Amino acid sequence: MDNRNNRQDQFTDRGEVTGVRPGSEVVNTKTKAKEKTAVKQTVATLSEEEMDAAIVNRPKAKNVTPLANQKLTPKDIPVFEDTPERREKLELRKKRHFKRKLRDWGIFTGYLTPSLAGVLVFFFLPLLMLLKTSFQKSPTNSDFVGFRNYERVLTNEAFISASKNTLTFALISVPLAVVLALFIALLLNSGLPGKSLFRSFLLNPMMVPVASVVLIWQVFFSYNGVVNGITAQLFDDAEKIDWLKSSYAQIVIMLLFLWKNLGYNMVLFLAALNSIPHEILESAEIDGAGPVKRFFSIKLHYLSPTIFFVGIMSLINSFKIFREVYLLTGDYPFDNLYMLQHFMNNSFTHLDYSKLSAGAIVMCVVMVVIVGGLFFAESKFDSDVEE
Repeated sequence: MDNRNNRQDQFTDRGEVTGVRPGSEVVNTKTKAKEKTAVKQTVATLSEEEMDAAIVNRPKAKNVTPLANQKLTPKDIPVFEDTPERREKLELRKKRHFKRKLRDWGIFTGYLTPSLAGVLVFFFLPLLMLLKTSFQKSPTNSDFVGFRNYERVLTNEAFISASKNTLTFALISVPLAVVLALFIALLLNSGLPGKSLFRSFLLNPMMVPVASVVLIWQVFFSYNGVVNGITAQLFDDAEKIDWLKSSYAQIVIMLLFLWKNLGYNMVLFLAALNSIPHEILESAEIDGAGPVKRFFSIKLHYLSPTIFFVGIMSLINSFKIFREVYLLTGDYPFDNLYMLQHFMNNSFTHLDYSKLSAGAIVMCVVMVVIVGGLFFAESKFDSDVEE
């Protein structure tokens, strides 16, 4: 059976260009039919060897360029007629968009207004009144005295001593609270045996009331307390020390501060460690990075926001230690336990509101500077890590 006709059709069909580029003119079907017939007549005169060579060396089909790779021309851009119906649709769409934005703004304002009103009434308004009082002779005498109250505060020996003690306590206890909590979190995250019991032991102080904490510390560190009893049994010539009325008093309060805050800080660091992608740590371990290298190169980058938050919270809590110190030692404690809150409380007791207001403003300015410096350091660290 002669398959030449089939081969001719195959040759003709494979050589034919399929597809029309979008946007081009439609080819006349009659012209195509005539060209196809002429090609078939030419092929019929070829021998079988020439036909095989022609099929092998047939022209390839033209590559139809996808529409996405074509360069747009002004003709390809659709032009919409500016009709009244189209203008009406556009106006309706704008109205709907405006109503949606207005509704979102109303919901946002409704949720924000109570909190904003509370901050304005209970924070900014008292702050403005405090600032006004600091420039007056007294709350009942509105005579303007300039910066005289601030001069009285900054030259007051009690204020200077309280500032030094508070600053020393914060500079030592806050870094310790951050570093120790991070170290404990790393130990618990590494699969330490008995970590559930250890975690519960550190979280228990968060549930203990302040009065109970003070009672425990009095039992341990009073003149006839547990610590003196243990030292007397271990050392025959050991003398009893009233820890809260000695040069070790601030160390005792630092232990109390760390005992109360390490559990909360540890929980925050554990949550941050569990959020680090395990794939990155496993890849670094496969590449030969040790635990120290992985910590400083990977973990520290992911922990930097948590370290900053824990530092801010620990700084705030260090200024709240006045409650425990006041319950342990009263209005006038040992010299190195006299904090800024003692100065404020004693000024309030003596009704010296002008000096109290000036001291509060100075303390507020110092706190803003410290927190602003921490924010700047945190942003600088993040930018260096990203680079």
